[in-house]
Amino acid sequence: MERLQKLIAESGYASRRKAEELITSGKVRVNGITVTELGTKASYEDVISVNGKKISIEPKVYFLLNKPRGVISSTSDEEGRKVVTDLINTKLSVYPVGRLDYDTTGLIILTNDGALANILMHPSNKVEKTYLVKLDKPFLIEDYYKLKAGIIVDDILTKPSRLKIKKSVKDKNFVEITIREGRNHIVKNIFKALNYDVKKLTRIKYAFLTLNGLESGQYRNLTVSEIRDLYKYKQK
Repeated sequence: MERLQKLIAESGYASRRKAEELITSGKVRVNGITVTELGTKASYEDVISVNGKKISIEPKVYFLLNKPRGVISSTSDEEGRKVVTDLINTKLSVYPVGRLDYDTTGLIILTNDGALANILMHPSNKVEKTYLVKLDKPFLIEDYYKLKAGIIVDDILTKPSRLKIKKSVKDKNFVEITIREGRNHIVKNIFKALNYDVKKLTRIKYAFLTLNGLESGQYRNLTVSEIRDLYKYKQK
């Protein structure tokens, strides 16, 4: 259940403030009954009409996908390549929150909730993203300390919030890095600035969400508590 003015605003019929005016002036009906109280709630299944016209409201959906390699983070592709929305079984118009490169795998969120997408992508909210990076050669300890201190990438000081080298000798090519920014190709460019090539890149964590239990190409719905906690990233 949501406040009636919120549902009207989500339909695109009017802003939330204008919707409040329409409600108090008796222009809104829910299941054939005129509603004038602003605290009234309704569901996506209710029939809501404004000025005698039924409005269309899509229920909000939220998916967590383990994106495979070779899939485009978009809703369509001019070259006919597979896109992330092809992997989600829904009739609703969902879209990815941010993007992962064509050859990057891992966690990506898809939704039709524009408000949440804006919260997660806005730089001021500093949502953390964690990646597992496979490099073309072992990551040197001196470069570890350089990166921890911050390096210049595209004329901007870039500093990860967390950085970890795998302890096993044979896994020295693997680095786990957590960042809060979302510039295009930022992880690849970070290591390029230190003279490394990224051979494989997987996003393993987004905020507090992980890929636990999801094989490549699989997805699940976010829980109500997860959605609520993601909304908490909005700065006051």
